[in-house]
Formats: sequence, structure tokens, C-alpha cells
Amino acid sequence: MKDANYILGVIAAMGLVTFALRALPFVAARWLNKHPMVQRLGQFLPLGIMTLLLVHAMAGSAHEHAGGPWPELLAIAVVAILQWYRNNALFSIVVGTSVYVLIRNLGIL
Repeated sequence: MKDANYILGVIAAMGLVTFALRALPFVAARWLNKHPMVQRLGQFLPLGIMTLLLVHAMAGSAHEHAGGPWPELLAIAVVAILQWYRNNALFSIVVGTSVYVLIRNLGIL
């Protein structure tokens, strides 16, 4: 029975630590939002992260096929043009992803 109590205690401790780590950003948000460095990061970090993810995904996918990076570049161009004209990120991403999947599955480029 000692082992069962030990295991339950470990599971409870892991659950408590997991809950605390997930709740911490919400608790600290009201203090962090006022800090100038956090405000500055909030302006530029999402764009930087999305750019890095895009470059990484494009470079990784371009090496998978011998045709070159043309499907990726075309999909990125579609997303950029739609975002420029429609200013709707969800619509642009869905259409760009659809264009990319169609190009890759139909073997157009």
C-alpha cells in the first residue's frame, strides 16, 4: 500500500506543477503587460517568429522534391497577395495552404 500512496503523491505533485506552470502566464499577465520591453516584443516578435517558421518550412519542403522551391514560392505569393488585398489572415492562410496542397498532389510544378 505504501507504493500506491507514493505513486498517487507523485501524480498529484506532477499535476500541481503542471497546473501552476500553465496558470503562471495568466496570473503574471497583468504585471507583464505594463512592462515596456514586453510591449515592444509584442509588436515585433509574432512577425519574426512567423518569418522564421516560414523560411524553415519552405527550405525543408523544397529539399523534398527535385522540382525546386516553386510550389512553396507560389503558395507564399498567393498568401502575400491575398493578405495585401483582403487583410484577412485566416482566409489568406487557408487559400495559400490549399494552393500548395493542390500543386503538390497534382504535380503541377
